[in-house]
Amino acid sequence: MSKIRIMADSTCDLSPELLEEYGIKILPLNIVMDDTSYLDGVETTPDQIYTWADANRTTPKTSAPGIEAAIEFLRPVVEAGDEVCYLGISEQMSATCQVLRLAAEELDYTEHVCVVDSMNLSTGIGLQVLYAAELAQSGCALAELEERLKEYRERVRASFVVDTLTYLQRGGRCSAVTALMGNALKLKPRIAVADGKMGVSKKYRGNRKKTVMDYVKDTEADLRGAEKKSVFITHSGIEQGIVDEVKAYLESLRYFDAIYITRAGGVISSHCGPGTLGVLFVEGK
Repeated sequence: MSKIRIMADSTCDLSPELLEEYGIKILPLNIVMDDTSYLDGVETTPDQIYTWADANRTTPKTSAPGIEAAIEFLRPVVEAGDEVCYLGISEQMSATCQVLRLAAEELDYTEHVCVVDSMNLSTGIGLQVLYAAELAQSGCALAELEERLKEYRERVRASFVVDTLTYLQRGGRCSAVTALMGNALKLKPRIAVADGKMGVSKKYRGNRKKTVMDYVKDTEADLRGAEKKSVFITHSGIEQGIVDEVKAYLESLRYFDAIYITRAGGVISSHCGPGTLGVLFVEGK
């Protein structure tokens, strides 16, 4: 009897424990340094990326998986006769979803593969992946699962506060002058995902701990209207004390059933740099 296999790409930033618990398979994106391509989360780590980026004063290039890698990723599922629900990083940011569609066509398996544009990134994807896994476990049919995911993704709220503008500037996402002025004034932008794209929704000022806590407290009203099942604290490498304080604050709300802490992978970290932290959740109905 066939089953639905839930798959995602490496930008979903779920922990190894969650991936194993829900049986989720991950397709790595590529990170290019010194003309060599590395598999995200397999052949390089965020800390190695930071070391290389600072030494070279640039950021690595990132790219979608190649078609051959996507075909080999799907092939075992095809051979097992299972169905696939794949959730990828926003199509506004990457061609990964389209690569999976092409791979399904090459394998003549499109009727059994649904590719869902998460319209998000990091654990904004991860929240959708876990929901998809729960639907699959409940016996939900593939077509219904796809429709329910499209409704669910509209309620995912992903934002994060960036500690340094240097990495955004190196990647061409802000000018050198803006980065210089922002860093000098200790300005930290809050980046929010809307309609599959990232945009600045607010700016904070101060040291890392202050700006992170100001950001988290600003989200309290939205958090109290969220689904209670879970909330993610996702960061790109930050002091443990700050993570602990954010977790303690969320616990003080006495609202969420589960608080997950995850570290962003190489692709996300390449673009935002160290010290970034986000609180991601699903808006209640």
